[in-house]
Amino acid sequence: MTLSDAFLWPGTKACERLGLDPEADAGLIRWFFNTLFYLVIGLVIVWIIVA
Repeated sequence: MTLSDAFLWPGTKACERLGLDPEADAGLIRWFFNTLFYLVIGLVIVWIIVA
């Protein structure tokens, strides 16, 4: 597993669970799920550090 595969893993698994092809549509579906995943993780980390 390469580093890029590790970063894209949450989106890939979300697409597979929904029965979508993670490579379709130039990876935009996978990108969307990765963005949501890392947004939540980032906000939690910022909330912990600031609060």
